[in-house]
Amino acid sequence: MNFVFYTHSLVSDWNHGNAHFLRGVMKDLIRRGHSAKALEPQASWSRDNLVADQGAEAIQTFHHIFPQLRSEQYDSNFDHEAALEDANIVIVHEWTEPAIIAHIGKIRRDGGRFLLLFHDTHHRAVSAREEIAGLDLTDYDGVLAFGETLRQRYLDAGWGRQVQTWHEAADDTLFKPLETNHAEKDLIWIGNWGDDERSAEIVEFLIKPIRDLQLSATVRGVRYPAHALDALRRAGVDYSGWIANAEVPKAFARHKATVHIPRRPYVESLPGIPTIRVFEALACGIPLVSAPWPDTEQLFRPGEDYLVARNGDEMKKNLHAILGDPDLARSLRNNGLETIGARHTCRHRVSELLSFVDELTSSPNQSHEIKEPAE
Repeated sequence: MNFVFYTHSLVSDWNHGNAHFLRGVMKDLIRRGHSAKALEPQASWSRDNLVADQGAEAIQTFHHIFPQLRSEQYDSNFDHEAALEDANIVIVHEWTEPAIIAHIGKIRRDGGRFLLLFHDTHHRAVSAREEIAGLDLTDYDGVLAFGETLRQRYLDAGWGRQVQTWHEAADDTLFKPLETNHAEKDLIWIGNWGDDERSAEIVEFLIKPIRDLQLSATVRGVRYPAHALDALRRAGVDYSGWIANAEVPKAFARHKATVHIPRRPYVESLPGIPTIRVFEALACGIPLVSAPWPDTEQLFRPGEDYLVARNGDEMKKNLHAILGDPDLARSLRNNGLETIGARHTCRHRVSELLSFVDELTSSPNQSHEIKEPAE
């Protein structure tokens, strides 16, 4: 089948976690013999910031690392009808401009013989509800929501015909343990500052434990304000800015442990949805301590796959235990790898996607004809 993904960006992962997941999904679709390409706007804040931050060579690095992935840019004069003429499945991400979302729906309504899905991987359904409510999803065949609580939000609001939970996952062809002689530092955190959605939590669960335990630590990410950078410096943290997602496994391999600090909207309003960082860290076999988030869907085994810290004191206690107990670190590493390998790779998510496609196309309520896959 021919898959087309409308995304904010495939090429840039600068403050854009959906690119991580989409790359892994497209790679696995291609591995299975399908065709997959991305369409992204010519002007996107992620790509623009990546080039401003790292230079144009960062774009060339993407193509070097992912030679099998195709992405085409579109502008206001782009012929979307022609681009979708041979598509079997079209998946539109929720960061796509509302006018484009509506236009693709109109193409579907006016005879487009492809299955049209909307993909939501953010918290705007609760934090910016009017924006999501204003999107025209009338002609979309289904919605892919990256957590059960988000799926329920769509169902309760009447957004979309069929809504499927489709969690993010790790691309385990990229995210896997890398052998090193020894870790160089104690702790690494990879995450963006995030519009004050977790600023207090970063201080409590990251900066203070590093300072109090006198850990050697690295922080990678973007959008840190001056006061945050100053706090990192005073705690002795090595802050090195943006890191390409493809380089993260190497960074994990140079450290003994990592932490997860969820954003407040997910904890308070969309419980049960971890960020993709959890999947990727566990897939790399690095011991993880997480600030509180309710795993309502039982995706993991808290206490076995990773440790949970309900407050800063517990974060210090758990980090101290991991760093001082090789057997505990080894157990967390093995358990996390087991859970990811059994349930949470991009291969699993592609299988779930194909099952959802089969369900929609075989449904008697399917009102649009889907053309046969191209040979």
